[in-house]
Amino acid sequence: MRVTVIGTGYVGLVTGTCLADMGNDVVCQDIDPAKIEKLTRGEIPIYEPGLSELVMQNLRGRRLTFTTDLTAALRDTEVVFIAVGTPPAEDGSADLKHVLGCARDVAGGLQSAALVVVKSTVPIGTCDRVRDTVNDILRERRAGFTCDVVSNPEFLKEGSAIEDFMRPDRIIVGAASEDGAATMRRLYAPFVRNKHPLIVMDVRSSEMTKYASNVMLAARISMMNELASICERVGADIMSVRDGVGSDQRLGMSFLYAGVGYGGSCFPKDVQALARIARDVGVAPDVLDAVERVNARQKLLVAERVISHFGGNLSDKRIALWGLAFKPKTDDMREAPSLVIIEALTKAGASVRAFDPEAMPNAEKLLGHNPRVTFAPDAYSALEGADALCLVTEWGMFRTPDFGRMRASMRTPFIVDGRNQYEPGEMQRAGFTYVGVGRARS
Repeated sequence: MRVTVIGTGYVGLVTGTCLADMGNDVVCQDIDPAKIEKLTRGEIPIYEPGLSELVMQNLRGRRLTFTTDLTAALRDTEVVFIAVGTPPAEDGSADLKHVLGCARDVAGGLQSAALVVVKSTVPIGTCDRVRDTVNDILRERRAGFTCDVVSNPEFLKEGSAIEDFMRPDRIIVGAASEDGAATMRRLYAPFVRNKHPLIVMDVRSSEMTKYASNVMLAARISMMNELASICERVGADIMSVRDGVGSDQRLGMSFLYAGVGYGGSCFPKDVQALARIARDVGVAPDVLDAVERVNARQKLLVAERVISHFGGNLSDKRIALWGLAFKPKTDDMREAPSLVIIEALTKAGASVRAFDPEAMPNAEKLLGHNPRVTFAPDAYSALEGADALCLVTEWGMFRTPDFGRMRASMRTPFIVDGRNQYEPGEMQRAGFTYVGVGRARS
């Protein structure tokens, strides 16, 4: 099939590349000329394992092309994906100016009927607005055709997006017509051969499913973090509690980790957006508000423990920080807990020396103005002369470090483990004062 993807951000680029890899003729369009030039050369603006290689493979196969020319991108297309951003507005609602602007541009450029697919995460009812926008303009143009609009929310995890797209748990399609649903079934047929379900529902339920999935996962994280706080007060170990709770088949082990809270482009934005939607329709979002409050509090936890350990005065302290991205296997700094932690530590007078294997270029753009923040070339360099180490992002390279080398490098052997990567007893034997999340202090 001939497919157009508008927007070459995280979702659009992964979607276009994976569809091309299944033999479709895919054109990805974006308004940023510099970005398109780089993509045409196979240079990827984001870090996502396996994506660079897949883009190059499909560029060479001429199944994937990039352009700024929307008219050319829409020529003879059968399916148009809208995959532009929906950043949060000041009131927490999703800003739809890019999505609706894209709908207007598509309607102005189409020369024949195509299925319009909203891939962006949007409030309930947005697809109806996109449908009305597109078809109103087509009627004004006297184009002689109209377009179906379907919802197809993305469920990609950064760090495993290729796997998630190629072997999805499920594909959700919200369609108001059988023709639209049939086109989506045909497009996604190669991805459901292993009996992964393609679930067709009404459009508004599809839009709601995306929010529901993300806020439930966010709620699990905040619930575990609140339980961790209770564990510390009563002398329980959250990791043992996790084993017991996660063994219940009704709950499972996924997203049952206590830590420094969630970040990224999805959970924070979607919790806030659904809370706003709830208020707009007269529903008090008590649980959603609590999820967000717990997460905001949790992001400060690591810094508070360092500040408390040194009696509130960090004026002569040097703090090493391992991990800047909001999660491993990405360079994404959006809503990253590390930003909150670094701000709190430097406000308390500390200097911070940070290392992340992928996110430091993006982190420098956000933190370069802070004279108390520097970046180390490797993990061990960050530790030299440090009074404390804060482990913030659970990259694999931090799992089994050389504790003897760490101890020798640090001025004070104190570790605040924001991801519970290490065992308290082992750290005590290695000569460290160790603090985890919801665990006994060694």
